[in-house]
Amino acid sequence: MTEMAGGGMAEPLLPELKASDIKSLTQEELLAEVASLGEKPFRAKQLYQWMHQKLARGYDEMTNLPKAFREKLREKYTYTSHTLVERRVSAVDGTEKYLFGLSDGNVIESVLMRYHFGNSVCISSQVGCRMGCRFCASTIGGLTRNLLPSEMLDQVYAIQRLTGERVSHLVVMGTGEPLDNYDHLLRFIRLLTDENGLNISQRNITVSTCGLVERIRDLAQERLQITLALSLHASSQEKRKALMPVAYRYELGDVLDACRYYFEQTGRRMTFEYSLVGGVNDTPQDAWQLAKLLGGMNCHINLIPVNPIKERDYVQSDQNVIAAFKNKLEKYGINVTIRREMGRDISGACGQLRKGYMEKNAPHKEDGIL
Repeated sequence: MTEMAGGGMAEPLLPELKASDIKSLTQEELLAEVASLGEKPFRAKQLYQWMHQKLARGYDEMTNLPKAFREKLREKYTYTSHTLVERRVSAVDGTEKYLFGLSDGNVIESVLMRYHFGNSVCISSQVGCRMGCRFCASTIGGLTRNLLPSEMLDQVYAIQRLTGERVSHLVVMGTGEPLDNYDHLLRFIRLLTDENGLNISQRNITVSTCGLVERIRDLAQERLQITLALSLHASSQEKRKALMPVAYRYELGDVLDACRYYFEQTGRRMTFEYSLVGGVNDTPQDAWQLAKLLGGMNCHINLIPVNPIKERDYVQSDQNVIAAFKNKLEKYGINVTIRREMGRDISGACGQLRKGYMEKNAPHKEDGIL
């Protein structure tokens, strides 16, 4: 397991993307694999449809594929299909939170949120996280490993299978830093938006980052039409350091320059996420500094009332303080909204459900394991 320290980042544990991970392959790659098995090209199209349109849970469901072909597939390729460990439904707003089991015994969480414009799913990009943000439960315990593209995809697929409802929007804001899993993230986005798969519009996808400058610039050069959301959470470099260890590696000015570059290359307006922590970053001075910092940028600020976790002493800002902060930003000409709180009664914040499960299922001394 790796963690991020104030002075730098260790290398994470990365599962290699292999041809044997069949659900992570593009249609062109799948065509080559099917040909290597001595099958005709149309079988690749059928197989791709079963995985990415019909959302088959395994080879046995692919009924129009010959049994002998399915046996070849079973012998040569792994097939990612998550196991549902827990499902919680909010009695307040209908938000659903899922805990999925992976083939190696790890667990990840995902969230389904229903809006008037359609269903949005928030997925995890890593098992754990090494960014160390002080107010986030996802990072407690550090990073275990990156998720494969197939493991990101099947969070969306599993939720569609379980609900019978189409997912039209996606946010990569769950456990993990997506740009810390850059190559797998790009492949995931391309598979999810493929017209031969779920065909979700790139414009309906938001990727959140705490500010990995080099990767923001790399992503800009891909010229995708996704929305990039920066977890800003502070109006100055010093305050950002107190909340987010990543600030010890990247100066705030460099991060914002990368965000401007992203807009220049893609034409996509930046979103800035700002978690309001009572008495820490919610003062009128913070609002003024934030407006000064972002003035002139084509951007939107999303104010987030912080979701308290027991391991930290941070508290949510008072509702009047939140409203005043928003009003002050608007007076300075900043486009701003307050994020609607969803799933609070079902451990809706990133990492909470997974962490609770791990604590409950951790081995104990009396079990003779530790």
